[in-house]
Amino acid sequence: MSNPNSFTSHFVELRTRLIKSIVFIFAAFIISYIFAEQIYNFLVEPYANAVRDDQISRRLIFTALHETFITYLKVAFFAAIFLGSPVLIIQIYKFIAPGLYSNEKKALLPYLIFTPILFLFGGFLVYYLIMPLAIKFFLSFETIGSNTTLPIQLEAKVNEYLSLIMRLIFAFGISFQLPILLNLLAKIGVVNSIYLKKTRRYVIVIIFAVAAILTPPDPITQIGLAIPLLLLYELSILTVKFTEKKDKEKEIKDA
Repeated sequence: MSNPNSFTSHFVELRTRLIKSIVFIFAAFIISYIFAEQIYNFLVEPYANAVRDDQISRRLIFTALHETFITYLKVAFFAAIFLGSPVLIIQIYKFIAPGLYSNEKKALLPYLIFTPILFLFGGFLVYYLIMPLAIKFFLSFETIGSNTTLPIQLEAKVNEYLSLIMRLIFAFGISFQLPILLNLLAKIGVVNSIYLKKTRRYVIVIIFAVAAILTPPDPITQIGLAIPLLLLYELSILTVKFTEKKDKEKEIKDA
C-alpha cells in the first residue's frame, strides 16, 4: 500500500517545480515584450532580404488599431515559451530523476540534450532557407498591370506574417523531434529497426500528409518539411539499429 505522505510530498515537489517554470516563463514574457519590436524585426528579416532588390517599395501594414500591440504580445509569448521550454524540461527531469537508476539517467540525458538542438535546427532551416524560398515563390504571382488591368501587389500584414513564420518554426521544430520519438519507442520495445524498415512506404505517405497539414498550401514549404523528415526517419533507423547492436553486445558481455 502506497504511503499517503509520500504521495503528498511528490505532489508538493511537482507543484513547486511547475511554479518555478511558470515564474521563469512569465519573467521571460516581460523581458521579451520589452524587446518585442527587436524580436519582430529579426523575424521580418527573411522577408526584408527577399524583397531588398525589388523595384517596388515594400512595407508591412496593420488594418486594426490594436493589431501591432497584439502582435507584439504574441511575439513575447512565443519567445517566452521558447526560452522557458528548456527550464521546464530540466524541472521535469529533476522531478523524475530520483526515481531512476544511474544507467537510466545516462540513457535519458542524450534525449534531453538533442531535443532543443533538433528544434533549433528546424527553426534555422525555416529562417534561413524555407522562408526566403517561400516568399520568392509567393511574390512571383505579383503582376505589374497594364492599361486595362490593375497591378497585383503584396502588402503583407504584420499579424499574418508573424503567424506564418511562427507556425512554420513550430511545425519544423516539433516535426524534427521524430528521431527522439522513434528512439524512445525503440528503447521501450514498441518498435525496432526491422519494423521501421518495413513501414517505410507508409511513413513516406504519412510524412507528406503531415507536411501538407502543418504548412501553407504551397510546394516549397511542404517539400521543405517532408524531405528533412524523410532524412530524419532514415537517420532514426540507423540510430535505432546502432542502439540495438550496443544493447546486444552489452547483454553478451553481462552473460
